[in-house]
Amino acid sequence: MAADRTTGNAGLAIGSGSRISRICVRAVLLAGVLVSLFPFYWLVVMASGTSEDIYRYPPKLVPGPHLLDNMGRVLDTIDFFGSLFNTVVVAVAGTALVLFFDSLAAFAFAKYAFPAKKFLFGMLLVTYMIPGQLSLVPQFVTIAEFGWAGSLKALIIPGAANAFGIFWMRQYAQNSLPDELLDAGRIDGAGFFRLYWTVALPLFRPALAFLGIFTFIGLWNDYIWPLVVMIDPEKVTLQVALANLNVLYNADYALVMAGALMSVIPLIVVFLIGARHFLRDLAAGAMKM
Repeated sequence: MAADRTTGNAGLAIGSGSRISRICVRAVLLAGVLVSLFPFYWLVVMASGTSEDIYRYPPKLVPGPHLLDNMGRVLDTIDFFGSLFNTVVVAVAGTALVLFFDSLAAFAFAKYAFPAKKFLFGMLLVTYMIPGQLSLVPQFVTIAEFGWAGSLKALIIPGAANAFGIFWMRQYAQNSLPDELLDAGRIDGAGFFRLYWTVALPLFRPALAFLGIFTFIGLWNDYIWPLVVMIDPEKVTLQVALANLNVLYNADYALVMAGALMSVIPLIVVFLIGARHFLRDLAAGAMKM
């Protein structure tokens, strides 16, 4: 009886200890979520107030009543929907090209042997280490020679493939794509593109979801290259158009924050959709393992 009582007490102690640890973990995660969401909440607070509210001390911590007014002034000041359309075209087309070319190149680097394979992959990594600012001038000269300066092609085609995406997809392909599946496909008479399309791509979906979110956000928020190459003011992207709201000597920061809030809402939608597929595919892969 004494031994049973001792065992029961030990079990209660272990159970209470694990419960306390779970509570601590959830509290830490909740704190992390609140810290991560606070910048977005603060953006809403500033976008819904006035410039005087932004400079107020102590700061105003609740949203104000001027959000719709500020959004209306953004639409009156810049061609928001025109620049939004240009940004959507660039982000969607650029992301689709990156997903296709990067996954195709990664599939070849990961599962095929060809001459100078290691050398080419090493040169690819070297290009990733070069700062993008160093390539602005030669890239603009090249675009101008093609006659693409001022068109959306100048924002889409140069970024159709990138070193990071190829490296990321190659690492994923090496670990998630068994050689036995490819051998089975070859026995059935499948060639390179059929193996890529029917065998590799379905297994690449979690990595493609992450790369798609990463690429889409990067293209959406890109400012320097569109500012340099888009010489036609009617074809600027959203970030360049929003920069016109920030006047040097008379900046209305409530107006700027309202424009920033309007530009970030589509990103949140894309992230939620992409993250859902990313987590679902990861969970499906874990269940199969």
